Amino acid sequence: MSGRALGGGGTAGSANGGGGTGGRAFGGGGTGGLRIVRLANFVTPSSGGLRTALDRLGRGYLAAGHEPVLVVPGERDDDRHTPQGRVITLTGPLLAGTGGYRVLAGRRRLRALLEDLAPDRLEVSDRTTLRWTGEWARRRRIPAVMVSHETADGVLRTWGVPGPAAARAADRLNRRSAWAYHRIVCTTEWAEREFVRIGARNVVRAPLGVDLERCTPARYSPALRAGYAAPGEVLLLLCSRLSVEKRPGTALDALAVLRERGVPARLVVAGDGPLRTSLERRAAARRLPVAFLGHVADREALAGLQAVADVCLAPGPAETFGLSALEALACGTPVVASAASALPEVIGGAGAVAAGTGADFADAVGDLLGRPEPGRRAAARARAELFDWPASVAAFLAAHEALPTGDTAQPREHRP
Repeated sequence: MSGRALGGGGTAGSANGGGGTGGRAFGGGGTGGLRIVRLANFVTPSSGGLRTALDRLGRGYLAAGHEPVLVVPGERDDDRHTPQGRVITLTGPLLAGTGGYRVLAGRRRLRALLEDLAPDRLEVSDRTTLRWTGEWARRRRIPAVMVSHETADGVLRTWGVPGPAAARAADRLNRRSAWAYHRIVCTTEWAEREFVRIGARNVVRAPLGVDLERCTPARYSPALRAGYAAPGEVLLLLCSRLSVEKRPGTALDALAVLRERGVPARLVVAGDGPLRTSLERRAAARRLPVAFLGHVADREALAGLQAVADVCLAPGPAETFGLSALEALACGTPVVASAASALPEVIGGAGAVAAGTGADFADAVGDLLGRPEPGRRAAARARAELFDWPASVAAFLAAHEALPTGDTAQPREHRP
C-alpha cells in the first residue's frame, strides 16, 4: 500500500484545486486536470469487457492531463499507481453464485473515502448498489455520471423476471438514476432506449473502442489453429464469462446442431465462471468436441485465438456493447450475436444475428460460412476500425465536460 490510509475521511482540497466537498462546476478543463473518481463493482482479475474498458478509459484520462482514481472491490485493501492511474481496492464480500464477483458493500467507509478524495468528477459503473453515490455527489455539487454497461430490464429478464414486470422495475430504477446523476452515459443506442422510454433528458452516448494494434488479422497462425482444428474443420470460439446472463450453453447447443447437420465443427471456450463445471459435464455427455481453456489472462494469446477462429459466438442477450465480439472483428473473425442484445448495432454487416436457440445460432453460422472467407474477414476488420479507444475516451471526457489539459505528466503524488 502506498499513500494515505484508505477511508481516512477528511475534506482537504484536492491537489488539482477541487477544494473540499464543493467539486467543480461543469465546463471544466481549464488550466489543470480534474480528479475523476471512478467506482465500479463486479470487477475481478478475470473480468473481461468492463475491466478492459476501465483500464483503457483510465489511461486515456491520464493522457489527457486528468487524474483518474478507480475504486473497486477486492479480496484485500490495496492502493497503488498503475498505467491507468491510481487504483484503490477495498475489501468487499463475495456474491454467492457469481463465480468471484465482489461489491463495495461498506457504505460508510466508501463515503469517507469519497470525502477524502474530494473528486471533481464522479463516474459510476454500477446500476444498482452504488446508485446512492449519485445523490451524494449531487448534494456536494460534484458533477457525476453513471455508465450504463447493461440494460436493467435485460438483466432482469435474463434472471427470469417476466418481460412486463422487468420493464416496470427497470423504469422505476432508471427514473431514480436519471434524477441522481448529472449524466447517464450509454455505449449504444440499444442501451439508451430504456432511458428514452422514461423521457430522461440527460442521456449521452459514448461508444467503447477496441485495441486495433493488439487485435489484428496478422495474428492468424496456422500452427495455433492446427492445435484446435484439423484441416477442413470449422473452428468456433466463445470468449465469455460462463455465467447465466451470458447464456454460454447456447454455444454448445449450436455446436451440437451443426454436427448433426454434418458440419465438422469444434468449439473452443475461453472464459471461466460458475457454470463451467456443468458445461463441461454437458459437453462430455453429448460427446461434443469442446476445449475449455478457462480464463485466458494473456491478451496476446486471446487475440491469437480470435484470429484463427472461423466464427465467434456471442449468445448473451443482455450485452450492451460486447468488447470481446469487437476484438474478434478486429482480428478478422465474424461474429454471430444474440438478436436480443446491442451487438447487432455494433457488428453491423460484418456478422450475423440469431434468436436465442442453438438452432438459430447454427443457422447464422452457416450463413457466415457461406460467404467467401477473404471477404468475410476483410469486412470484420473494416467494421472494427470504426471503433477506437481515442474516440471513446474523447466521448467520455465530453460527457464529463472535462477538456484535455495538455498536461500529460505522470500521476501526481498523493496528497499528504
